[in-house]
Amino acid sequence: MASETKKYISTDELKNHDKAGDLWISIQGRVYDVSDWLKDHPGGDFPLLSLAGQEVTDAFVAYHPASTWQNLDKFFNGYYLKEYRVSEVSKDYRKLVFEFSKMGLFDKKGHIVFVTMLFIAMLLTMSVYGVLFCEGVLAHLISGFLVGIFWMQFGWVGHDVGHYSGMFSSSRVALIVAANCISGISIGWWKWNHNAHHIACNSLEYDPDIQYVPFLVVSSKFFSSLTSHFYEKTLTFDSLSRFFVSHQHWTYFPVMCSARLNMFVQSLIMLLSKKNVSHRGQELLGLIMFWMWYSLLVSCLPNWGERIMFIVASHSVTGIQQLMFSFNHFSSNVYVGKPGGNDWFEKQTSGSLDISCPSWMDWFHGGTQFQIEHHLFPRLPRYHLRRVSPLVMELCKKHNLSYNCASFYEAYKRTFKTLRTAALEARDLANPKNLE
Repeated sequence: MASETKKYISTDELKNHDKAGDLWISIQGRVYDVSDWLKDHPGGDFPLLSLAGQEVTDAFVAYHPASTWQNLDKFFNGYYLKEYRVSEVSKDYRKLVFEFSKMGLFDKKGHIVFVTMLFIAMLLTMSVYGVLFCEGVLAHLISGFLVGIFWMQFGWVGHDVGHYSGMFSSSRVALIVAANCISGISIGWWKWNHNAHHIACNSLEYDPDIQYVPFLVVSSKFFSSLTSHFYEKTLTFDSLSRFFVSHQHWTYFPVMCSARLNMFVQSLIMLLSKKNVSHRGQELLGLIMFWMWYSLLVSCLPNWGERIMFIVASHSVTGIQQLMFSFNHFSSNVYVGKPGGNDWFEKQTSGSLDISCPSWMDWFHGGTQFQIEHHLFPRLPRYHLRRVSPLVMELCKKHNLSYNCASFYEAYKRTFKTLRTAALEARDLANPKNLE
C-alpha cells in the first residue's frame, strides 16, 4: 500500500533539473533537490553541476563515507526515479566499497606515512644545509633539485590530505599548510580543479586536466574549438594553437617542466577573482608564507646566476610529477560531453592508466601508479592501492572491461604517440581524423 503512494519521476524529467537554482540528483532511486546545497558543497559546485539531473549513486559512494548518508533525508523531495536500475558492474563495485569499508581500509593510514614524513623532512633539511653551509655550484644545483623532489613528495601528501586520506585530519589548517604554505598552490583551487577531473575523467569539455589548449591537445576534436565548462570559455583553436600543437610531441617535456608555474598563476587568478572562495584571506596568507620562505632560501645563494639556476632546477624537476599525471590519462579513452552517473566504473577505468612498478618504487609515484584504483576509490589511502589492485583487475575481467597498465617507458611511448598523431593532424586540418 505504501508503494502506491510513492511519487515517481522519469529519467527524462529528472534531466530537466540540471542547472544552478534547479538541481536534482538521484541516489539509489530516491530523488534529492540539492539546489540550495550547491554553494555549500565541500567538493565545490562543479561536481554537482556536472552530474546534475542524473542518477549518481556510484559517484556518491566513491566520494562519501557511510556517515554522510544520514544527511540526505533533508534534501529528499518526495520523488523516486521510475527507471532506477543497478547494473551488474555497479553491484560489484558497491560490494567492493562496502567490503573495504568493513575492513577499515578507508581509515587505516599505515605506519608508512611517518616514514614518508621523515623522508620529506630529510629532503628539506639537506637542501637548506646545501644552500647555507656548502660552497660550489654543483652543491647548490643539487640543493635545487632536492627542493623540487621535496615539493613532489609533499605534493603527494597534500593530495592525500585533499582526499581526506592522509595522516593529518581534514582540518582547514592542515590543508592550507600542506598546499599553500609549503607548496605555494591554493588548496581551494586544487580541490576545485581535482574534483572536476575525478568526476569528469577524460571528458574533453569537462575535465580541466586534459585542457591544455593552445599548447597541447590529446584529440583532434579540440580542433573544433570545444567549450570548457570548467573554465567557462571556448578553447579556441586558432593559428597560434595550430602552430604549438603541430610540434607538441617535441615541446611536451618543456611544457610539463613549466606546469608548476601555471599552477601558481591559476591559484592567484582564482583567489583574486570574484569567485566565491572559502577562507580566501587564509589562503592568500598561506601563499605569502610560501613565497617568504622560498625567497629567503634563494636569497642565501651567493649570486644571481646560482639563484636562477636554483629556481629553474627546483621547478623543472617537478615536471616529473606532471609527466606522471599525463601518462595516466593522455593516451586513455576520451569523450565529448557531460560525465554520466550510470557508467561511473566504466568511465573511470577506460579513462585511466596504471603504471607498473615494483613496490619499492611506490614512494616515487605517490599513488599515481594505481590511477585506476585511485579514481574508483578516491578516499582510499594510497598505501592500500597495491593491495586492492588485483580485486579491481578481477572485476574488470569479469565484466569484459579494459584494465590499462603499462611500464613507465611504455606509458611515455603511448603518450608520445597520442601527441604526435594529433600534431600531424593539426598540420593537415583539411583531413582531420578522430582520436577515439
